[in-house]
Amino acid sequence: MDSELLQLDVGGRRVTDLTAELTRFCRGRGDGLVLAFAPHATAGLALLEVGSGSEADLADALVRLLPRDDRYRHRHGAVGHGADHVLPALVSPSVTVPVLGGEPQLGTWQSLVLVDTNGDNPRRTVRLSFLAG
Repeated sequence: MDSELLQLDVGGRRVTDLTAELTRFCRGRGDGLVLAFAPHATAGLALLEVGSGSEADLADALVRLLPRDDRYRHRHGAVGHGADHVLPALVSPSVTVPVLGGEPQLGTWQSLVLVDTNGDNPRRTVRLSFLAG
């Protein structure tokens, strides 16, 4: 299995497009599966249409689902940080995508994105792993 760790500076963005990095990583690898994994307790990965307003819609939906207030038992960090720790239960920390001929088989409007509501931590990593098949 080949693996690579992406070092990201999300700079407060709630949704970061990783499709170009995914495509570059898969190039020349043949057929198999690529696993993207975010090793964080407050971030997840999703397949989402980008550039159409879906990023803002997702961010708004997460604010409605996970309000930023003091209702959470997990209370360190900024007010509402407990919501960040609930996020990975709703947005999985991993995504698996089939790869054919070195190309990730995303749908026409699908992009791989990192979803991160934790403004306290602008540095993130995502591990891409390729399993040949």
